[in-house]
Amino acid sequence: MRAPHFKKWFARLPALNLPQRLHTLAALQPAAGLAQVTALIGQLGAAQRRCPACACERYHRHGQANGLPRYRCRACRRTYNDLSGTPLARLRQREKWLKYLGTVVASTSVRTAASQVGVHRNTAFRWRHRFLERAKHDRPQLLNGIAEADEMYLLESQKGAKKLNRPARTRGGRAGKRGISCELDCILVARDRGGQTIDAVVGRGALTAAHLARHLLPRLDRQVLLVSDGHAAYRAFARQHGIAHQAVDLRAGVRLRRSTAGAIHVQNVNAYHSRFRQWLSRFRGVASRYLSNYLGWRWALDGNRIASAEQLLRIAIGLIHSQR
Repeated sequence: MRAPHFKKWFARLPALNLPQRLHTLAALQPAAGLAQVTALIGQLGAAQRRCPACACERYHRHGQANGLPRYRCRACRRTYNDLSGTPLARLRQREKWLKYLGTVVASTSVRTAASQVGVHRNTAFRWRHRFLERAKHDRPQLLNGIAEADEMYLLESQKGAKKLNRPARTRGGRAGKRGISCELDCILVARDRGGQTIDAVVGRGALTAAHLARHLLPRLDRQVLLVSDGHAAYRAFARQHGIAHQAVDLRAGVRLRRSTAGAIHVQNVNAYHSRFRQWLSRFRGVASRYLSNYLGWRWALDGNRIASAEQLLRIAIGLIHSQR
């Protein structure tokens, strides 16, 4: 629209009634969202832009496509944009991303989010896991001071699978075996007294010292004091790797001990377990293959670390580029 036509159109806006104003705002909102997302992508890409194929940082502009500038690598001559080689590549309807991420911050169900944003429920589900694919790696490098560790178990789920490797069960079913078995997903959570948290889906069945060496050891400061319950795997792990370890005997009713290092308990990590279970229940069943995404989602929301859609998008894009 040319400037004179725009001035005439803009001057007539006060004459609109309330329904017309709301209709106009609804029509302008996607364009505003698209401009905001495009600006954020360009801002983050400019600081760490490199070829997704060869990681070369030398490039030159090579036109524009689908609302994003393209670049040609000076080494391999391939073209790319700031989303190439990422889970967000070829993801359409960018004007709705921020509105959708608002539903992610609010922990909205797939169908409700699809209705609010105006996309199909399958699109809402696909977007959820595209945005969480890399954002779940936004974790602390090391746990320091006193670090509490404990495991929790969830019934394995093949929700959404076209073929099952076991007989189907009703929603919210029970394991066929008593106690801890291969029918349960084991989730390890470790949390220091500063609130820094790491977690991992280590596999099915009981926790072992090998699981701890694989998932916990790289995230522990060498001077850390590891606190756990009486599980033998923690004692064996600490002994094998020379890590200071204290245990509380929950079976004997001992939940808190005092020592020169500080209070010895696992109440912080158990409280995190409780919050995660309560939050996860709103989704009425989560497939085991997506559990790590939901763990990352919960960590992003814990303690209001992520409070806005823009912040969540910034973290997702920033981490995406750091992984190239």
